[in-house]
Amino acid sequence: MDSFVAIDFETANNERTSVCSVGVVIVRDGVVVDTFYSLIQPEPNYYHYVCTRVHGLTRRDTDGAPLFPAVWAAIALMIDGLPLVAHNKAFDEGCLKAAFRCYRMDYPDYEFHCTYAASRRAFPRAENHRLHTVAALCGYRLEHHHHALADAEACAWIARAIL
Repeated sequence: MDSFVAIDFETANNERTSVCSVGVVIVRDGVVVDTFYSLIQPEPNYYHYVCTRVHGLTRRDTDGAPLFPAVWAAIALMIDGLPLVAHNKAFDEGCLKAAFRCYRMDYPDYEFHCTYAASRRAFPRAENHRLHTVAALCGYRLEHHHHALADAEACAWIARAIL
């Protein structure tokens, strides 16, 4: 796959609607042509300490952030019908669909691919198939793991290597 959008969400709590940041990497003809990152005011707007421990974000970071519909309006213009790719599609696609439902937006039935599932086929003997492990197997050093844009960049690198 030469053209796609790698996407990653972070959530504030256990609700899939609680997306608090998004990272997007746009790849066309195998080349990264654009990136996008935004904080998002989550719904519901509270942070579970475990989530904060993972990504470092708190309510203080997102209280002034835009709501999901405004952020997605900007992303929708950028992705232009390209397929979406995530490492653990079930989580990220679940977040996207939940946010669309929460804000009563019409979901456009995006084509979604999973680098986690692909990595299990490509590297059956890997010690695990977590993002940073698979990124390293593909020659990419993931720094700032659980920052949505950094994770989307790692996902894009993996997708170019194994999808």
